[in-house]
Formats: sequence, C-alpha cells, structure tokens
Amino acid sequence: MVTALDAAEQLQRELNHLGIHSDVHDGHGLALVSVWVGLVVWCDCERFWWRTGWDVIRKRAIYAWHPALEPARAAGRLARRYAEIAGVRSCR
Repeated sequence: MVTALDAAEQLQRELNHLGIHSDVHDGHGLALVSVWVGLVVWCDCERFWWRTGWDVIRKRAIYAWHPALEPARAAGRLARRYAEIAGVRSCR
C-alpha cells in the first residue's frame, strides 16, 4: 500500500525532474510537499491538493487536486502554478 509519505516523495522526485526544489514533511497520516511560499501540496494516499486562489464572494480558499497515482501529471500542473506565483518564465 502506498502511504502519504510515499506519494509525497514520488511527487518530489517528479518536481525535481522539472527543476523545482521542494521539501517533504510527514505526520499524522498526511504528508506535505513545500514548493514555494504559498504553494504547499497536501498528500494522502489517494490525492494531492493545493491552494490555487481565493473566492472573494464566499470568503474561502479555492483548491485544485490530482490523483496520487499520477505524480508526473500532478508535477506538471504544479510546475505551471509555480511559474505563476514565483515569476518563473519556464519550467522545462
């Protein structure tokens, strides 16, 4: 069985392939992948999710998610988000 830490470490490896450094933290059944200020990915054994914005009308965060079985595709989505918030021109 894949654990939250396994999923986070797989995502971290995929981000590294794209030239994006990240840190992994584990505890209480969840793992976090810290990518950039304001870009933290939560992982359980089923999905990755991260904050993408703020809904001013409902006054709550907006989140995106991706299945943990597809860490390479999730890393691609996160690379685009990273480029948006970090001001990076290209993430390979």
